[in-house]
Amino acid sequence: MNKKAVALLSGGLDSTLAIKLMLDQGVEVHALNFLTVFCNCTSKGCAHQATKVAEEFGVPIKVMNITEEYMEIVKNPKYPRGRNMNPCIDCRIFTFKKAKEFMKEIEASFIITGEVTGQRPMSQRKQAIMTIEKESGLEGLIVRPLSAKFFEPTLPEKSGIIDRDKLLDIDGRRRTRQIALAKGFGINDYPCPAGGCLLTDKCFSERLKDLLKYNTRYDISDLHLLKIGRHFKISDELRFLVGRDEQDNAKLVSFSKAGDYIFDILDIPSAVGLARGRGGFQTLPYAQKDIELMASILARYSDSNGQSVIVSYRQLPDQDWKNTPAFPAAKNLMEALHI
Repeated sequence: MNKKAVALLSGGLDSTLAIKLMLDQGVEVHALNFLTVFCNCTSKGCAHQATKVAEEFGVPIKVMNITEEYMEIVKNPKYPRGRNMNPCIDCRIFTFKKAKEFMKEIEASFIITGEVTGQRPMSQRKQAIMTIEKESGLEGLIVRPLSAKFFEPTLPEKSGIIDRDKLLDIDGRRRTRQIALAKGFGINDYPCPAGGCLLTDKCFSERLKDLLKYNTRYDISDLHLLKIGRHFKISDELRFLVGRDEQDNAKLVSFSKAGDYIFDILDIPSAVGLARGRGGFQTLPYAQKDIELMASILARYSDSNGQSVIVSYRQLPDQDWKNTPAFPAAKNLMEALHI
């Protein structure tokens, strides 16, 4: 074995500390960050924070976008999900297999992670951790510097590459010891200490279930749109999204594509709406009753004061704007259609 290792770096506190502990033992660290549309760690994303940590430590980093492949895991996990759409055990197996491939590619000898036993209910129970290690084909090759004392010595420890006496025995969800450790190392900037995955979010998961149920031809923009604004089910084939603020409005427009409809109220402040078909219906014109319903929903999110307004709409990419009058939709109707 050599002293070269692949470190899974989310940019969070635990993975940052794990790398620091290994660097202090003279390990040559190569960081690996996984990027998906489901990351919700910081406003700039995990890849930004991970890259920042790698630069501060002077270690090379590879950022790998795994969204397309990962969606197959999300749709068909082998192990039970969490409370929502989160396939945590399958996720870890998948990412460890990717790390193993990278480890072989750069001729490293082992993997480093910031895992802490008992911290996450699905994937960081000791039994789950061992299952993940076995299924990923990395038995004895995963060093967990923060919780190493709860596991049998790894091959790098047995071979003398890693000094086990300098590894820790942190357990549980409280991060008191990690925060103290970070302070001792002079690490003060860790905006993503616990990470964040939208698949654990109930609202997002309901939207994703809806997408997978009614749309077999989704693309990456459909997944991004799940994170934006308010969603309404107009019919099995049609969804209407309404921005919550100027940033949402801009994102809805940026992720729009040919066949979508854009809705706006031009003479008073209002949200922007985007209508998108499901299951291959993107290029079909919508029924007038659907246009009027979506217009009434948009009117609800405007300064109409309950009065009738003129809602403008057009189909992308090049249809002219059309207008329809609309009163704000009733609250009970909005609640019935909301996803």
